[in-house]
Amino acid sequence: MRRILSLFFITIFGLFSCQQKIESTKTNTSSLPSQGFVSSAHPLATQAGLEILQKGGNAFDAAVAIAAALNVVEPMMSGMGGYGTILVYDAEGKKVRFLDSSGKIPFNMNSDLMRPPTPDYKENRRGAKSVSTPGNVNAWDAMSTEYGNLEWQELFSPAIKLADEGFALSERTARLIGLGFDEFPEHAKVFYGKEGKALKKGEKLIQKDLAESFRQLAEKGRSHFYEGELAQIIANTMEERGSFLALEDLQKDKAEWWDPIQIDYKGYDVFTASPPANSFPALIRLGMMAEFEGQNFEHNSVEYLHHYAEVTKHAFWCRLRYAGDPEIAPPPLDKLLSKAYLSEQVQAIDSQKALDFSPPQYVATDGKNTTHFVVADKQGNIVSATQTLGNLFGSKIMPEGTGIWFNNSLAYCTYEPKGNPMDAIPGQRKLSGDCPVIIFKDELPVYALGTPGGHTIPQTVPQMVMNLIDFNMGINEAIQAPRITFAEPNSIVLENDISEDTFEALKALGHQVNRTRGLGNAHGLSLQYQNGQFIGFEGAADKRGEGSAEGF
Repeated sequence: MRRILSLFFITIFGLFSCQQKIESTKTNTSSLPSQGFVSSAHPLATQAGLEILQKGGNAFDAAVAIAAALNVVEPMMSGMGGYGTILVYDAEGKKVRFLDSSGKIPFNMNSDLMRPPTPDYKENRRGAKSVSTPGNVNAWDAMSTEYGNLEWQELFSPAIKLADEGFALSERTARLIGLGFDEFPEHAKVFYGKEGKALKKGEKLIQKDLAESFRQLAEKGRSHFYEGELAQIIANTMEERGSFLALEDLQKDKAEWWDPIQIDYKGYDVFTASPPANSFPALIRLGMMAEFEGQNFEHNSVEYLHHYAEVTKHAFWCRLRYAGDPEIAPPPLDKLLSKAYLSEQVQAIDSQKALDFSPPQYVATDGKNTTHFVVADKQGNIVSATQTLGNLFGSKIMPEGTGIWFNNSLAYCTYEPKGNPMDAIPGQRKLSGDCPVIIFKDELPVYALGTPGGHTIPQTVPQMVMNLIDFNMGINEAIQAPRITFAEPNSIVLENDISEDTFEALKALGHQVNRTRGLGNAHGLSLQYQNGQFIGFEGAADKRGEGSAEGF
């Protein structure tokens, strides 16, 4: 049953990520944009970021504007009621930092209600009881306060305008609204629908309540969301619906800055988020693949995909076994990322036969419906951010009059056995599976990228990194190239663009192989140099989505 569910979610995510138009810059260095660059999951959010950059804002200002705009134009994926993982590069301080906005599990959490023998434990994992502390607004404030150039109020102008005036729905967004519409509260159906039915492609989505929430946030600051009038409205709604989230959780929430983790991959320094994010398996995959350096694999050859499949299974095992709150059950990263450990694990791989996956005791899951964006400015500041609500429209709870959807983050805890390190323990940090990446060469930032996709995220990201470094692809080609992923309990899933001959050859090696339409919806940018001097940006938005990559 677990295998069926895993493949179902991968297939559904692939269907959501149908191929669309992709915009990217020209490769002629004389015409490269050099003032700023944005790649996001929606063209209107990309434009919001560019608008802030053109007003004199930096990458951190633009990141807030992009995140807010995505709340409006991708309401099912992320927003004020959500959480996420943000990697930043401060060019002046020459420092990469991880900003965790995943929030903490509510202090009044009773995880016994989320597991048997509670009769409705499965329903509790989907609705009000699955709402965890939303951390995105605090993260936006932290970026703005620490690094921003513009006033806080200016950063929300694009989002307010989009919510007030509305925008025409794409086929994809209309389809996703249709999927969730029957479960929406009546006050949300009023503007997500017309005459009792979900809005269709081409019809305008106008969100006056959300516009007002952003207007109040812009005027009153983050305290409005966590301590003020809006906080009280949120707390009252959650109490009425039986949620564990309370005013105390909002008041005590804060975004946390952490040092990132990194690995040297063939002369490139690859940085990603440290625990409490579960990004470390991506670096385990890169470290193990580096041990095959003399093999000279061809891109997406049977040999390459077989070895990566075996590597990714082990890294997935490490995630299930070692993920934990760094102050309670920290993963042993010194061991897991050591050359000795990586070499030892590679020795166990059979180059001629697939090995069965045997999971450790604890099994964790992630939300599949997420968004990622990247932004950089002419000073060299970079933000690579993944944000989510968990499921589509999260818990499908929207406090009336706010326009804000709230996450179902607690659905992705591990409830059995009780008390395991990834159980929903009151006040403990919520772990995320996101993997934003920034890559350096000779101490200069050269790439920033990331993707949504649940447990496929730290499997997809290494493939894009290897495309860039091992196979000398440009950022666009690296993002568009076909991908694979491991799915529990023991399957390798290939995108449809990988040939049938390769599919059959992997099956002959003993892999349980399946197909999917698309994995992820990546966004990335590269910084170009001549003689060590920055000359401009290139970037790409994934063909699997409907986003855009633009600069000036």
